[in-house]
Amino acid sequence: MSDVTSRRFVLQPSTAEVIFAWFQRVIAGYCLLFGILYWIRLIGFYPGSLWRFDLMPVHWQVAAVTLAVFFPFAAAGLWMLASWGPVIWFICAATETVMYAGFPELFGHRPLILASHAAVALLYIVFRVMIWMQKRQSRR
Repeated sequence: MSDVTSRRFVLQPSTAEVIFAWFQRVIAGYCLLFGILYWIRLIGFYPGSLWRFDLMPVHWQVAAVTLAVFFPFAAAGLWMLASWGPVIWFICAATETVMYAGFPELFGHRPLILASHAAVALLYIVFRVMIWMQKRQSRR
């Protein structure tokens, strides 16, 4: 066996990287669901009052249109494991956090949505730190 072949490294993802990829795909499904829910509101297929675009207040029109576009876009990026997927998800999560925590008198108070965004962000950070530590340890 030559010296070159004995130094070859097998590039296999670690268990944490595989779980992280599936985590991103689960969050992609969650983002797609949120996007579909915003589209349902926009087209008026929602039974509540003021849940059709032409009947919504302006602040809801702006928020609903923005999130109806961004959530499916984030879902696509997360599903493809693209580096921009989590960035777009963060924009969506920050927008909803500002909506529901910053302006509850306009948008209502949705603590479950805020908690879910916080949990996803925390898990994302934990996965990234774990993967970074594994890679750092394997380089030694």
